[in-house]
Amino acid sequence: MHSFYKSYKPYISPFDPCPPIKVKTYSTPPNLYMGFQPPNLPQFPPLEALRKGTLWQPLYDPYYSPYERAKE
Repeated sequence: MHSFYKSYKPYISPFDPCPPIKVKTYSTPPNLYMGFQPPNLPQFPPLEALRKGTLWQPLYDPYYSPYERAKE
């Protein structure tokens, strides 16, 4: 299983006037880890697919901001 959230430590300049963000995170989409789309993937019903933005369940990836993820 792959993690859909990655993190890295950016360079922090000693001359930066703002407080540094020591660790930054970003989201990666599920299709990055799939390669070719396999046949017979499970599908959402049509109305739910419209709400979620994709027909195929394995390609669904809801976006949460870093602040929303901290609340969970």
